[in-house]
Amino acid sequence: MTLLEVFYAGISLLVALSVFAVLTAVLIDFIEIHKKSQTKKEKKSIVATGTMLLFFLLFYAVIRLRLGQVPVNPPSLRMCFVLAGLALVITGAITNILGRLALGRNWANHIKIYSDHALVSGGAYKIVRHPLYASLIWMFLGASLVYLNYLAFLANAIIFVPFMYYRAKQEEDLLSKEFEEYKDYQKNVGMFFPKIFRRTKT
Repeated sequence: MTLLEVFYAGISLLVALSVFAVLTAVLIDFIEIHKKSQTKKEKKSIVATGTMLLFFLLFYAVIRLRLGQVPVNPPSLRMCFVLAGLALVITGAITNILGRLALGRNWANHIKIYSDHALVSGGAYKIVRHPLYASLIWMFLGASLVYLNYLAFLANAIIFVPFMYYRAKQEEDLLSKEFEEYKDYQKNVGMFFPKIFRRTKT
């Protein structure tokens, strides 16, 4: 095994560990869900953990079968793509876990407002309004760069991002009706990507 092969094997291991960490965090949320408070409002959504998992399996199959893989030369350029992608994957995994910790007892598989629901705007929620969804978008984008796969990139951009946007808008509709301050939060914090310029109160 050459040094370069060891390097790329290490990259794949870091990607796998990042994915494992997020899947473990999701599992913990499902284990803890029975401890949640009474539901005040609920809205079923086609976009939930099950459909996200199906997309992940499709995405994984595309990469595993090397469908849409693009040869990139020179090797130095390829390494730039791979390292940028790895940074996105790791950042996404960390953001996802921090987002779940910040959300705490407010998490739900479907869209819910609990009787003791609190508007979370700290931690990862200071960066983006939907860190759980944003982090997955970043991870899928990162993986498409790590494995230099244009079909994986298109699947994320054309399928996953619109579905996440649809789910996020459903949540925001409910949250804006429940919390008056949510409108101001929306103006100052980006949905999936941090806002560079924030509105200041006068």
